[in-house]
Amino acid sequence: MRDKKSYSTFFMILLAALLIAFAADIAIGSVLIPFDELLQTIFNPQSDTGWDFIIWEFRLPKALTAILVGAGLSVSGLMMQTLFRNPLAGPYVLGISSGAGLGVAIFVMLLGFGGVGMIGSSLGNLGLVGASILGSVIVMLLVIVVSLRVRDSVSVLIIGIMFGSITGAIVSVLQYFSDPDSVHSFLVWTFGSISGVTWKQFWFFSPLVIIGLIISFGLHKPLNAWLLGENYARGVGMDVRRSRLFLIILTSIIAGALTAFTGPIAFIGVAVPHIARSLLKTSEHKLLIPAVMGIGSILMLVCDLISQLPGSSLLLPINSVTALFGAPVVIWVITRKKA
Repeated sequence: MRDKKSYSTFFMILLAALLIAFAADIAIGSVLIPFDELLQTIFNPQSDTGWDFIIWEFRLPKALTAILVGAGLSVSGLMMQTLFRNPLAGPYVLGISSGAGLGVAIFVMLLGFGGVGMIGSSLGNLGLVGASILGSVIVMLLVIVVSLRVRDSVSVLIIGIMFGSITGAIVSVLQYFSDPDSVHSFLVWTFGSISGVTWKQFWFFSPLVIIGLIISFGLHKPLNAWLLGENYARGVGMDVRRSRLFLIILTSIIAGALTAFTGPIAFIGVAVPHIARSLLKTSEHKLLIPAVMGIGSILMLVCDLISQLPGSSLLLPINSVTALFGAPVVIWVITRKKA
């Protein structure tokens, strides 16, 4: 793809695929909803189709959450890969998700906010988001500080993994000393799920994510400069230190707000940017950012659809499905770099 017409066609196909995946995720599940009944329920809420509760209270917030999770984690991964100039960087690998997990663990187990009545309340939602974002920012800043002493991109990944191990160890200690109810609440959260997100929670984190995505699109020029290295970015007049800190905070807010309510979801942030680059054949972030938003949203909707095991009442952990899509992409990236 090199000309504007090709890019326009690509994004039109992407939009059509997104709408199809969105409709399929709402219509298909343990109970199949006829398409005409689906349209009537959504566009005419006053009609008595019998599917109102399933669609409005369960499947619609779940599908919208899937779109935001796919777009948010994918853009976060793209920004981290550009900032670190590392093809395997992402929210999960570099410790953002681990930091969010530590923040949630402290909030739920150490501070004792893991009760059923607390999680889901306004104070509980606010504390959950704040703890998740704060944990993400702290871990990412630590990774940045340590990574300044190394130049090897693989070493940066290892540093991120080690910080993830440290946060995991702290969480294990908290689990050992916490009451069973708080531990159970946290363990359920770690499985990763978008099916339990309520409208109240959705309206709590969605503004943060949407604003973060809009801001990220406005950063396509600084991100292009980062692609050519820190010296080039400094040479074109960019404040490198401030730009780096801003990107870390923005990524942590997007990924942290999502992780607070859906749990850690792996591979989406690492895999989707590579899929977008291979399809568009470009590194221009003005094109890549909307592309990863669309591809990530579609992939997350498809993963959610598969995890529901259509026609069955069983529900697979969403991480097991995202790994089936994301892990092969990571293997492909590694083998291509070796080649």
